[in-house]
Amino acid sequence: MLELQRLTFAYAHGAPIFDGFDWQAQRGEAWAVLGPSGCGKSTLLNLLAGLAQPTAGRVLVEGQPMLRPRPHTGLIIQDYGLLPWASVRENAALGLRVRNFYGPDGVHAPRDYTPTLDVDAWLERLGLLDVAGQFPGQISGGQRQRTAIARTLALQPDLLLMDEPFSSLDALTREGLQDLTLELWAEQHLTLLIVTHAIEEAAVLGQKILLLGQPPNRVPQVIDNPGVGRPGYRESAQCQAVVRELRERLLG
Repeated sequence: MLELQRLTFAYAHGAPIFDGFDWQAQRGEAWAVLGPSGCGKSTLLNLLAGLAQPTAGRVLVEGQPMLRPRPHTGLIIQDYGLLPWASVRENAALGLRVRNFYGPDGVHAPRDYTPTLDVDAWLERLGLLDVAGQFPGQISGGQRQRTAIARTLALQPDLLLMDEPFSSLDALTREGLQDLTLELWAEQHLTLLIVTHAIEEAAVLGQKILLLGQPPNRVPQVIDNPGVGRPGYRESAQCQAVVRELRERLLG
């Protein structure tokens, strides 16, 4: 599904963040990307989304070089990216409106796309129907994040990229959205990659955890975490052992 082949990337006049970096993720896996500030977590997400291009090497999605954003990739950013003057329903339908404008051209929308603006099924699934007519400034942070998720899933992605999506939320709201993300991952058969700076969040959401260090990153550090998604896993001894291992590796 995802593959980095000898990836090298550096911003203009900067030192490499990745240098000859190889990594793979299979279809349907849930990955968390963890590391200190400035290690390249968001850069990796931008490369996988097609928003940045490698200095050298290749990014492959489904075996195809990533030369531009693809219509089957969903990206959820940290500040939600909602239009303040649009209602919850209008924000949730924004991606569909863009697709309807361009049509099924294979670039902005899949070639088999059928134009629609119906997002009510997603609003209902995410508990937003009651606030569908309200504006982002009138709803809670958790509801704004769920609106961003609805907007993305309405596009029926097979790859979901999330950049520290829950970092600004309170603990209970964050845990609820983490659980919701795992439910949607399983229901929609998504390949999930979530960037986080929180060790506990990585342990709860990542079947596999990619640890990045201070640049340049040359060899991926991967920790297997197969219990993710099981009922009660958050409180399990296995999850706490993964948290300890992650903390030791980051501090070491």
